[in-house]
Formats: sequence, C-alpha cells, structure tokens
Amino acid sequence: MSERTKPLPDETGRTPRPAPRKVIPIAQEAEGTPLFEARRKIQPRSIAGRFARWRWALVWLTQLFFYGVPWLQIHGRQALLFDLEQRRFYIFGWLLYPQDFIYLAVLLIVSALALFLFTTVAGRLWCGFSCPQTVYTEIFMWVERRLEGDRSARLRLDASGWGLEKLARRGGKHALWLLIALWTGLSFVGYFVPIRSLLPEVLAFTGPWQIFWVLFYALATYGNAGFLREQVCKHMCPYARFQSAMFDRDTLIVTYDAARGEARGPRPKGLDHRAQGLGECIDCTLCVQVCPAGIDIRDGLQYECIGCGLCIDACNSVMDRMHYPRGLIRLSTQNGMARGWRQGELVRRILRPRVLVYGAALAAISTAMAASLALRTPLKLDVVRDRSTLSRIVGGGQIENIYRIQIGNATERDQRYTLSAAGIEGLRVASDTEVEVGAAQDRWVVVRLQAPYGAAQPGSHGVEITAAAVGEAGLVQQAHTTFLVPR
Repeated sequence: MSERTKPLPDETGRTPRPAPRKVIPIAQEAEGTPLFEARRKIQPRSIAGRFARWRWALVWLTQLFFYGVPWLQIHGRQALLFDLEQRRFYIFGWLLYPQDFIYLAVLLIVSALALFLFTTVAGRLWCGFSCPQTVYTEIFMWVERRLEGDRSARLRLDASGWGLEKLARRGGKHALWLLIALWTGLSFVGYFVPIRSLLPEVLAFTGPWQIFWVLFYALATYGNAGFLREQVCKHMCPYARFQSAMFDRDTLIVTYDAARGEARGPRPKGLDHRAQGLGECIDCTLCVQVCPAGIDIRDGLQYECIGCGLCIDACNSVMDRMHYPRGLIRLSTQNGMARGWRQGELVRRILRPRVLVYGAALAAISTAMAASLALRTPLKLDVVRDRSTLSRIVGGGQIENIYRIQIGNATERDQRYTLSAAGIEGLRVASDTEVEVGAAQDRWVVVRLQAPYGAAQPGSHGVEITAAAVGEAGLVQQAHTTFLVPR
C-alpha cells in the first residue's frame, strides 16, 4: 500500500485495518450477464448469384466423386480401395503396399502446400466451397428449405408451438438427414472395405465393426451438418485460428467498401443519397441474413468468415434494385481497398514472393511424385534368410544357403517370374527358377542358392537375387542379401 493511500491513525494512535473486500463471483459481477453466451441459432436466407452457383457446382462435383468412386471397377476390382486388412491400396489401377507409404506422405505435403497457396492468394476458398463441413451443411440446409421453407418460414416455425404440421415437417427433415448421413457413412467406410460386400453385410447385420464405423461417421455427419454447423468452423476447426499466418495485405478477401457504403441508412429508390449525406449501403442487413456464419461483413475481416461470397451475391442484388454500381461488397485486398486499386492491379499483385515460393515448391514436389509413380516398378521383392539353416555343404561339393522370398505382383494381370542370382562365381538358383504370381497378389517361395566349394573365401558375401517377368523386359526387380561360406 502506498503512502498516499495508507489509512491514517485514529485518536488512540492505532492504524485501523482496511475493510475486507467483498468477493463477487465472476458470473455475478455484471448483473444479468451470463458467464457463457448462449448459442444463437442461425437461419441463413437463400440467395441466387455467381458465388451461390459456384458453391453448388462444387457440391455436385465433390459428392459425385465421393459417392460414385467406390462403385467404380477396374479389372474387376474396386477402383479406389484402401484395404487395411490385406495391407494393399488400389488407386485407379495402381497397387501400392505399406512400403509405398512415402507416396501418402508426399500427397499430404502437396495438399498442405496447395492449401497454403490458395489461402495466400484468395483466402478461405477451401472453407467456403469444398470443405466437407461446408458441403454437407449446404446439402442439409437444402433439405431444410424444401421441408420447412425459407428463412422467414423457418423462423415462424421455430417460434410456433408443436402441432401436427410442425411435427411432420421436422420429422421428415430429420428422417432425410439420417438417410443422407447413413449413406455418407456407408460410402466413407466403402473406401476401406469393398463396398459391394460391405452393403450386404451392413443390411444383414453380419459385420459388427463395419456397422460400428458406418454408424459412427453417419452420426458425425448428422451432428456436424445438422446441428453444429457454423460452430465447427468457429470453435472446432483449427484452420480458422491459424489462417492469419497465411494472410497478408494482398490476399483476396470478402471486403465491404466503407468509403462507398457509409453512412448507411434506409432510403426510397431514386433518392439523391449523397445530398442526404448517405452512402450506398441501405442497411437492409441482407448480407447478414445470407451469411452461414451469422457475421456482419461490414464490421471488417473476421476469423469466422469462410469466404463463401454469399454476402456479395446478396449485396449485388440490392445494388441492382437501387440502380447503384455493383461491388459494395466484393473480393478485394486490404491494399486494394486502401489505395483504390482496380481489378488489373489486384491480379498483378498475385505473383508476389510468398506465392512464388509456394507455387515453386508445389510444382517441384508434384512433378517429382508424378515422375516417381511413372517410373515405379510394379514388382516387390523381399528376401528373408532361413535362420534354421544358415549355410551347409551338400552333394557335389556345393555350398548352399536357403532363403524365403516374397514376390509381390503389383500389376492387374497374372505374371510369371524367372529367378536368378549373382555376386559369387558359379552362384545359381538350385530350386525352381520360375514362379507364377496372380494379379495383385503376393507369394512366398523358398529359394536355395548354391555356389561351388572354394568359389569364395569363408565369411559373408553380398549377392543379388533378381526376379524378371517373362515377356516384359522392363519388369525386373533386385534384392540384396548375403551368402555365407563356412570355414
């Protein structure tokens, strides 16, 4: 306590103690203000326009791929299947093994770099148009609008009491939501379990784990797209929090032109608003009503904004009715708004150092991955020594080592392979030199290698075992191992 605020002694000469502070709970510090704000249900209004059409085009594109690809067949096998049980990944004619995990790692790096590049150039394009949360929320909202009406009708239905009409509309909506969610869960699991066998198992209740995962992903879709909606984007998705690290003042974002719009206020059509001291914003709040995140873009850039552009469509429709120029809300940059740049100047600022670095890295890694896949040999060869018999001398004065070899045929046709060995003078394959392996199958074979006694000094010697496909000159694979010569 400072000298200025220290209590003075009373007439007895004693310094009185200060009165104890009354501790007020945080929740009661401001009377009537709750500790946590209750969620305000958002009922977005539907709108037509360029960005709305783009959103639905991406909905159709992504869902035709997601729902349709598991049913495609290539060479009598599911075209895209991550078979975790058999540890094989079928990707449009390619067969990858767990040893090819590097391709998955590179694919994740490419996806991350692409996300960084697109975000730096044009903000949250992924969130606004292609994110599964956005896509399924849009689908669920379409069902909601068909059964409960547009925004005003849904608000009236929310405020009304329960009756037969409300029960029928709400019940029908949730029934369709559940059907979509179940089919989504089935399609997702169908990427890991062959979907043509998965569907009968689920319908017959014979696959407990398959049923569990179908219901799990169905429940996640139903809850996230039907109830949580914008809460996932605001509070659960980390992307909304670290997007600012990828933004700069030349990133295209949904922007409100305050210089044109302020001061905002209602007015009749045809009024000279400049003479009245008004801007071009008529304060109709249509941009807020159509926003799936429930924000007011006129308050500036906010992390909740997913960059969907629906507020641009809404504002442009109002500008058309008022006979004002479009673009009061538009895609622009912070520098562009501050300096009054036109579209050409905004485009020229796209090729800035950060974008060039992301683009060069993305192009280099993608090219390297494509080249590696194109040059990849669809044949796997693994050698394991037979530990029960490391080395022995057999008839004819031959030294013999025994190996177990796994041959993986990563093509979609049956193959016959010839086996040979090299590394020691006179080394040969003493077992069968031809092996047949079915399409996309593995086979373990026992191989005996023999070398003449005295062909090499006692000890361990490196040798190579080669498998070559009959009739295909380029389909050759080698595996290195050791040949033991006893003393």
